[in-house]
Amino acid sequence: MIDWLIWGSAILRQRRARHEQELAWRDAAEARVARLRAERQAAAQLAAMLEANPSGQLGNAQLNDREALWRSGLL
Repeated sequence: MIDWLIWGSAILRQRRARHEQELAWRDAAEARVARLRAERQAAAQLAAMLEANPSGQLGNAQLNDREALWRSGLL
């Protein structure tokens, strides 16, 4: 009788381990899909930024820059 209980317990542990492994595989697959989506979105955002400002100087803009406004003829 004890042998059957030990054997049954071992089978249950194997099934539980297999289930946990399948959950880990599913989580990893979902993480890969999420990473690919994020990479595609970042690439699209970069393309949009470069299209809007092809010089790539996105960090040099200032609000109410009198010199830039004067050069452009807006003042």
